[in-house]
Formats: sequence, C-alpha cells, structure tokens
Amino acid sequence: MSDSNVSITPPNAEVRQWAMFCHLSALLGLVVPLGHLLGPLVLWHLKREQDPFIDAQGKEALNFQISVTIAGFICFLLMFVFIGLMLFAMLMVAVLVLIIIAAVRANEGKPYRYPMIWRPIK
Repeated sequence: MSDSNVSITPPNAEVRQWAMFCHLSALLGLVVPLGHLLGPLVLWHLKREQDPFIDAQGKEALNFQISVTIAGFICFLLMFVFIGLMLFAMLMVAVLVLIIIAAVRANEGKPYRYPMIWRPIK
C-alpha cells in the first residue's frame, strides 16, 4: 500500500534512517514512562518537514503507539477479570514484532502501515 504523501523517488539513506528512528523510538518506553509516545512524537515533530517519507512514517509510528496505549489500558481493566494479564503479554510481543518490522521496512525505504490501528493523526 502506498501513501499519497510519500514521494515517488526513493528516499535517501538519511531520510530512511530518520523514518526508522521514528519507529524504534517507541522502545524508549522500556526505560522512560510514556516514552513509547514521547519518542515518536518528538522525532516526528522535529523531522516531519524534512521529507514526506519521514512525515508519513512518523505519523504512522505515533498512531500505532496511541492505539497500543488504548489497548494496554483495556488490558489493564481486564486484569480485574483475570484475562488482562495474558492479553497484555500478547500485546507486548505483537508490539515488539511490529516495531521491528516497521523499522526494517522504513530503513529499506518502503512505507509501512501497521495493521488494525486507529489513525487519529492524518
């Protein structure tokens, strides 16, 4: 799937690298509270005007992390009926795998769209 905001010419190495960092910055959440949201937000905000590819991938990374935050909150609520812990563990594995896939695709210069997420930032 191609995004209409992404340019036709392949992105250069620096652009691909920043797009990859937009996805990988979510791993900041492993060491900083809310880092999974702040990392992509800050990188996207700082680099979005440099290239349409960075803009598109930064928005995608941020939208994914917003969706993950909502899903994590739902898992937290379901912990009171004892299924939430298992769902949260499955969510975290899926998040890690999808972030790695997105980062690799962005580094290859291919736009990546996370499956089944809410996209409030257009």
